[in-house]
Amino acid sequence: MAHDKATVRTVLDKARSDGRDALTAPEGKLVCDAYGIAVPEEGVAGSAAAAATLGQAMGFPVVMKIVSPDILHKTEAGGVMVGVKSAAEAEKAYETILANARKYKAAARIDGVQVQQMLQGGQEVIVGAVTDPSFGKLVAFGMGGVLVEVLKDITFRLAPASQEDALSMLDGIKAGDILKGVRGGEPVSREALATLIRNVSELVGDFPEIAELDLNPVFASRNGAIAADVRIVLDWNPPPQRYRPSQQEIVRQMNRIMRPDSVAVIGASAEDGKIGNSVMKNLINGGYAGKIYPIHPKAAEIMGRKAYASVKDVPGDIDVAVFAIPAKFVASALAECGEKKVSGAVLIPSGFAETGNVEGQKEIQEIGRNYGIRLMGPNIYGYYYTPRNLCATFCTPYGYKGHAALSSQSGGIGMAIIGFSRSAKMGVSAIVGLGNKSDLDEDDLLTFFEQDDDTHVIAMHCEDLKDGRSFAEVAQRVSKKKPVIMLKAGRTALGARAASSHTGALAGNDKIYDDVLRQSGVIRAPGLRDMLDYARALQKLPTPKGENVVIITGAGGSGVLLSDACVDNGLSLMRMPPDLDQAFRKFIPPFGAAGNPVDITGGEPPKTYQNTIRLGLEDERIHALILGYWHTIITPPMVFARLVVEVVEEMKAKGIEKPIVASLAGDVEVEAAAEHLYDHGIPAYAYSTEIPVAVLGAKYKWARGAGLVR
Repeated sequence: MAHDKATVRTVLDKARSDGRDALTAPEGKLVCDAYGIAVPEEGVAGSAAAAATLGQAMGFPVVMKIVSPDILHKTEAGGVMVGVKSAAEAEKAYETILANARKYKAAARIDGVQVQQMLQGGQEVIVGAVTDPSFGKLVAFGMGGVLVEVLKDITFRLAPASQEDALSMLDGIKAGDILKGVRGGEPVSREALATLIRNVSELVGDFPEIAELDLNPVFASRNGAIAADVRIVLDWNPPPQRYRPSQQEIVRQMNRIMRPDSVAVIGASAEDGKIGNSVMKNLINGGYAGKIYPIHPKAAEIMGRKAYASVKDVPGDIDVAVFAIPAKFVASALAECGEKKVSGAVLIPSGFAETGNVEGQKEIQEIGRNYGIRLMGPNIYGYYYTPRNLCATFCTPYGYKGHAALSSQSGGIGMAIIGFSRSAKMGVSAIVGLGNKSDLDEDDLLTFFEQDDDTHVIAMHCEDLKDGRSFAEVAQRVSKKKPVIMLKAGRTALGARAASSHTGALAGNDKIYDDVLRQSGVIRAPGLRDMLDYARALQKLPTPKGENVVIITGAGGSGVLLSDACVDNGLSLMRMPPDLDQAFRKFIPPFGAAGNPVDITGGEPPKTYQNTIRLGLEDERIHALILGYWHTIITPPMVFARLVVEVVEEMKAKGIEKPIVASLAGDVEVEAAAEHLYDHGIPAYAYSTEIPVAVLGAKYKWARGAGLVR
């Protein structure tokens, strides 16, 4: 259905010419009508008698509301009367509403009193829209009444939202089952409600000056969804959109930065303990095969390389310049890089916005933009790109190549990422510090890693997104191809923002991040260790072909905990068919338990583990396995680990691959067994039933979002 944009434009232009930052209720009705948003029959009365006439024409009971461009919160002003049942009551209500309005704000302009058909029955919900500083326009949905007020049971999506997005919002709140009809209640029309949500999202997307919008309440029923009240708040000076290069330009620039043929180190030093010295050592000792140009105002050579006073003196091209000089010298050196046509600047120095030097950061941003130099940082540890043996950092060199790309906004978190990755021997394609994000940010990295064949999974720590909408749009595309994991810091730092609308007041910062990341297919990690475990495991786990998960365990207690973890992580334990149940029973003792979990008991020899795991892999109805090992004398930990690897490789040779994770309980020997399993591509964890199921759950979240599991 085409929307009547011309009518909306006329209404908004009138409000702007009047110097107003909100629409009146009748204007709101015109806007709703133009976008197919159902509202009750109504009219505006200029006298008590006219109010009675309108009420009689549309049929009592009616609702009456003050119409004033200066009174946005009508209920607070005593400007709303509900359940007006007769002409006499309508006349009295008219006078009461006017008196209350004048008492509330004596100078308020009053255009009359709106008389509106009173809606009865149906489920009360709220539909709205807000403007977020990072994500821009968002559409919101929640249950009406106490559920939204007390529990803040509300969900958000980027606007404009698709019909599929809108339908997902109906299930994205805690009380979503109420809409389906519970305890004899009548279900609502999901299509009608989703269409209303979608129309609201398209409205605010088409008209950026609509800052906030409330339809509260909306009465949803089997027959449709009608908005009983409309509130629209305007902002005539929306913030300008952040500059974004094209995808092709980002790829071109990022390829030069991440895969450089030449690197200059500005502030290179031969003195141990200097950052410029560590960067030089890491580039040389890390095996980087490109050209390395030390830049130093006085030195003739550093570490066997000819030194230059300025990048402008270097005879060849320079792809990347790594800055290891104090902040006060960065701007002038960056300008020289611009004249040299250097593509990227890796700004290690601190002393910019993070210390209050906002102007200094703006200066380097302007230089970068003027010369087309992409800036990484400032205030970072540098970056690694292992396919090129590139270690452009003062941190520890990295030796384990693989397919996980990680980034962090914090230097301290970056150190933790490096440390864990080395300790766990996690195969890494890249580790990148973003720091203050004066220019390069997460969506630039995503755009590069999307087309990087050496990267199979992407994990990012961030404290904020400079351009959340851009990130979400890129992530939505990239997550269809590769898992994208995010650890978003500051979950509890911000509550509801001050806002003019009810929806705006409910828009908690973290809730928005949670919903938009989910909409974009991003796996949100609850903590640092979770992010690292996901990044390490997801590159090893095959993609599941279906939802049926089976637990095979040697201990009943382990099976119960693993089952609980499956529920927590959205995994579906397979309902065991009778024939498969009988097939498992052939391998386990009579006092064991088939079904799901399959409990082989602790006294069984290695052969029992081997047979049941083989059956789990061979049967096409089973899509993933969770193994719960219990340390016994009969099947020691390393015996268990080796036999699992043997069965998995036997099946792989036959073309059978399924995701398998393992939980190992026992004495310290289980640590080496878990490591052996991990070394052979099977994510395994000693002393935990939660972590293995969480990483399998993360793989499933990605596969579902990418449309690979239905």
